[in-house]
Amino acid sequence: MAWIFSLSAECGSCQSDAERFAKQFNQIHWQLPNGVESKCNTGVFQDSEDNWWTRVCPSGISQVGITTPEDAYQMTEIGILLYQHLQYAPAFRYALVGLEVDEFRTYSELISENNHANLNFSGLVLNETLWQKMNHPVGFRVFAPGYFWKPYEGEVYKPLLVSSDLKEKLNELFAIQA
Repeated sequence: MAWIFSLSAECGSCQSDAERFAKQFNQIHWQLPNGVESKCNTGVFQDSEDNWWTRVCPSGISQVGITTPEDAYQMTEIGILLYQHLQYAPAFRYALVGLEVDEFRTYSELISENNHANLNFSGLVLNETLWQKMNHPVGFRVFAPGYFWKPYEGEVYKPLLVSSDLKEKLNELFAIQA
């Protein structure tokens, strides 16, 4: 199963806004210090609330998630580059970089009073109008003119999720305690 690392941005109800956003990112490429070349491809799609999204997918990275510390480092490096470019992107309402972030929240879910306490998304960027509508959620700082964000903390390697040997050792620990 593929795990997609991307920048996903919700651009509102106008398809042309999402297309303009996509055009800004399409075919951007970077040469990373480790020699890997990464090129961005974009796609535009509509969510269940008829809002338009742009997905920016960089190449040259793991398609199976974060299975090594190097994967986490490389995705974080590309994530920072995506956020740097996002500071100069055409208008959007909110955006996030990470694994499987497409439609991480619909607009109505995001602005719901019940979800304000659950805005623990490292790297979440909100436009100022949305930030104000959500009553200035705590932990957000200026990202770019007209945008606020919860600073990006990078991608994380979790060895217990990918190593059967470590899982077995952990299970042995629990067996000893029982």
